[in-house]
Amino acid sequence: MYVYKYLVCNKAFYSQSYPSRQLPVLINETFFKCSVCNKSFSQKSTLNTHLLVHSNVKHFTCSVCNKSFSRKSTLNEHLLVHNNEKHFQCSVCNKSFSRKANLNTHLLVHSNEKHFQCSVCNKSFFQKSTLNTHLLVHSNEKHFQCSVCNKSFSRKANLNTHLLVHSNEKHFKCSSNLNEHLFVHSNEKHFKCSVCNKSFSRKSTLNTHFLVHSNEKHFQCSVCNKSFSRKSYLNEHLIVHSNEKHFKCSVCNKSFSRKSNLNEHLLVHSNEKHFKCSVCNKSFSRKSTLNTHLLVHSNDKHFKCSVCNKSFSQKSYLNKHLLVYSNEKHFKCSVCNKSFSQKSNLNKHLLVHNNEKHFKCSVCNKSFSQKSYLNKHLLVHSNEKHFKCSVCNKSFSQKSNLNKHLLVHTNEKHFKCSVCNKSFSQKSHLNTHLLRHND
Repeated sequence: MYVYKYLVCNKAFYSQSYPSRQLPVLINETFFKCSVCNKSFSQKSTLNTHLLVHSNVKHFTCSVCNKSFSRKSTLNEHLLVHNNEKHFQCSVCNKSFSRKANLNTHLLVHSNEKHFQCSVCNKSFFQKSTLNTHLLVHSNEKHFQCSVCNKSFSRKANLNTHLLVHSNEKHFKCSSNLNEHLFVHSNEKHFKCSVCNKSFSRKSTLNTHFLVHSNEKHFQCSVCNKSFSRKSYLNEHLIVHSNEKHFKCSVCNKSFSRKSNLNEHLLVHSNEKHFKCSVCNKSFSRKSTLNTHLLVHSNDKHFKCSVCNKSFSQKSYLNKHLLVYSNEKHFKCSVCNKSFSQKSNLNKHLLVHNNEKHFKCSVCNKSFSQKSYLNKHLLVHSNEKHFKCSVCNKSFSQKSNLNKHLLVHTNEKHFKCSVCNKSFSQKSHLNTHLLRHND
């Protein structure tokens, strides 16, 4: 039976002392401040619990994977990861959860109520905690430093995720983040884009995809002024302007700035291709590469060039195409001083000055510096031509060759010679023509 009742919120307590401890919470006064990150708390006990975040003392170890925690309650929550009992089911999509709190958080995915708005970029969130996490995007305070490479992070969770880059520990089979990874093997996609009808298995991925259709880009690169919709994209881009490459390929010694890029590169040296195209039977080592390839067989092209009206299936292809009309070339070859608009093109060009050719044709023994060049060459020995001209029915083994051929049937010539004003339909023809003026 409750004996004492508090007049502000009518909450009842067993002890007369407890309402006095609860008082600061009710009137939103914060008396106890963290000396590390300046976060404030209404009770000293809550501050003491928070201070464990900044401490490396972890007395509670998981008996399954040996991960350690500073609090027993956190260990108990973690143990649910190794438990398949999920008693709380979502009534909307039937997804199950081991804790009711996780179900309640998940239910917000199906709700459009977002009461917490960011004062910087006006983005709205379901929970105040998510807003607080988001606000760190607009802040340069990074109190958590990696002991291996000295990279700093604004959140300990991000530091912990980063530390996995330096570790080879994988406790969950068929899983990096097990639950997220399992979506790869599932065809359930409940979240559809209202613009292009593309479907996704997670709402967070849909929200990220929406940025493709948005022109809001609040994060600008201080080097080349390129803008991005998310700070994480800007951070990834900044690596382009950096020469730090800690991850080296053990096969060809090529170095990368990110472990994910190294992992993608390693597939070049592997013959495992589990993802096959249902149209032309071409196989790929990654599902994402297969999805990109499938666009070749599709006529959906939502991204149009404002200069020549050429359409593209992906915004990234349009952005690359637009560089054709731009004179900005920030990437210069250290050997011959030739400049390029993209670092990837510079890297390809550098192979011209390098005699290393690791990819050999099994038919004629011709060698190539890149696997993509070898794949193109192999089409010479093949009679498969899937791309047909709608005007004269001529067939081609590559779509790029078909696109070049189509210019024969059009009078559009966007590339003009600066010396004699003669125009050309392709930039390569213009470059060949310019050599006549250089003789």
